Amino acid sequence: MLAPVAPAASTDDHLFHFLDLFHKDIQHRLGQLHALATDLEADGPTTAIRTQARELVNWFSAEAREHHLDEEKHVFPALLSSNVEAVVDTTHRLIQDHGWLEADWNEIEPSLSAVAEGNTWFDPAVLRHAVEVFEQLYVDHIVLEESLAYPEARVRVDPSQLDAMGVEMAKRRAVRDAQSGKD
Repeated sequence: MLAPVAPAASTDDHLFHFLDLFHKDIQHRLGQLHALATDLEADGPTTAIRTQARELVNWFSAEAREHHLDEEKHVFPALLSSNVEAVVDTTHRLIQDHGWLEADWNEIEPSLSAVAEGNTWFDPAVLRHAVEVFEQLYVDHIVLEESLAYPEARVRVDPSQLDAMGVEMAKRRAVRDAQSGKD
């Protein structure tokens, strides 16, 4: 098992602080998603549930995917270049998790989009179960990143590259927002 590495004192921690805050946002959204699936099963697609379903579809389809791309572009390469087998193995697992999370989301999203439109062609119990699986994988994934991958990356990512990483992440989001009509 990979032991956590203490962050280098000279490393600008802004990038990792941003990633850590995003994990808190993911956990908040997962809680909303879980509550929505439970409420939907009990109450059907009320106006409030429909609104929240649309918001969650939009958020997970954009923000969560951007977060995964951030990690794959800026965190994982430093870990994959390690000569420590456990670091490389953990990174491969995290990359695989991203694929599973995407597959799980692709199963959930059509039903949530249907909820947002007021349709009821899906089985709410199946949606709830899919959400529970998605939620558990995400929580396990975040624990692994925060306890092992991020501490290791903090000492492996070249501090001189942190500003460029932040600029790339901000530009990518600005382009996405401009293309989707967000301000």
